[in-house]
Amino acid sequence: MVDVSEKRETVREAVARATLRMKPATLRVIRQGNAPKGDVLGVARTAGILAAKRTPQLIPLCHPLRITGLDVTFSDNASRGELTVEARVRTVDKTGVEMEALTAASVAALTVYDMVKAVERGVTIAKIQLIEKSGGKSGTWRR
Repeated sequence: MVDVSEKRETVREAVARATLRMKPATLRVIRQGNAPKGDVLGVARTAGILAAKRTPQLIPLCHPLRITGLDVTFSDNASRGELTVEARVRTVDKTGVEMEALTAASVAALTVYDMVKAVERGVTIAKIQLIEKSGGKSGTWRR
């Protein structure tokens, strides 16, 4: 692990996104809330939050951090059959929350897949990426 003892605590934030592609009919099932396993977005939101909090247990060299805020939101493009998951994680700590944001977005996307695979097995998690981060010595970065 990297030694962060000498680093200052600063306000830090990271935003990550995951994009899922599916048939528009599958996206309608998600939005209507009548998927076979229930409320897809509610369960995926909770899964993303729980995953972010467990990031150091999943990614071997990540420091445990005090997460001070965490939002998982969804947006969609019905005609293209795309669902976007966005995770925004905040802390006041010595190291950034990029991995927590990426983990939250990834696990939320995997949860969506799990909850709709009975409707459509061909759902694709197309893109997982860091969108922006702020705080710390390196400052702000945006894709």
